[in-house]
Amino acid sequence: MVKLVGAAALAGLGLILHEGDRVQLALALVTAAGLAAWALRDLLAPVRLAADLDGVTVVHGFAGRRRLPWASVEAITVQRRTRFGLAAETLEIDAGESLHLFGRYDLDAPPDEVAETLRAARPG
Repeated sequence: MVKLVGAAALAGLGLILHEGDRVQLALALVTAAGLAAWALRDLLAPVRLAADLDGVTVVHGFAGRRRLPWASVEAITVQRRTRFGLAAETLEIDAGESLHLFGRYDLDAPPDEVAETLRAARPG
């Protein structure tokens, strides 16, 4: 909801403050549309990753779902990268021919914790 409110506020500010500058108005509206699309994705597919005894379900594309049986999951790892002084952690699920990446905000939890939970949920 915060993203939708932000998109509306950005569009409103662009309309109010553009002072005849069409480029400024276009940039504000395009940015607001992008933020609204991001919010729509979160509303259509709020659960980005789910696991059960049979496998893992991941978001595929904008809001689709893809089922990965445990047999196709080759590795569950957490990658850590530091760039420009900022550290980022990414959960990687390697399913052979596809690699699925999830950040902290996709998971709503630290990637380390999610990786441990997935490893514990995996049979065998």
